[in-house]
Amino acid sequence: MTEIVSLSLDEASLKDLEMLQKELGFSGRSEAVRQCIRLFANDHKQSKKLKGEIHGVLLVVHPDEYNEMISESRHAFQHIVQTHIHNHLENHVCMELFVLKGPAPTVQEFAQKLHASPKTNLVKLLVV
Repeated sequence: MTEIVSLSLDEASLKDLEMLQKELGFSGRSEAVRQCIRLFANDHKQSKKLKGEIHGVLLVVHPDEYNEMISESRHAFQHIVQTHIHNHLENHVCMELFVLKGPAPTVQEFAQKLHASPKTNLVKLLVV
């Protein structure tokens, strides 16, 4: 059974959705959104399987105006941050790289805190 769900998107997100639909050959917006959900859900499921002490890199892209929020998060998780790199990109956007080492639940909590924030554009955790 398929349910119809109403969705609000800002202009940039709508443009991205239309670009994905066109360039990847999805039959419609709904199929593109379903694929995005499947990918996001799969990442989340894989993240939940992490156990023990892990090493990883957390990539965060955000508007420059939210540096303080990112800094507060970094300080709250400083015990797992091995290295932090902050880079200014174009158009007042920043990219942060965090090299992390710590218990899987703590690393996941740090990533999830930033992922859930509407102040971040992209958050991606890579674990080795």
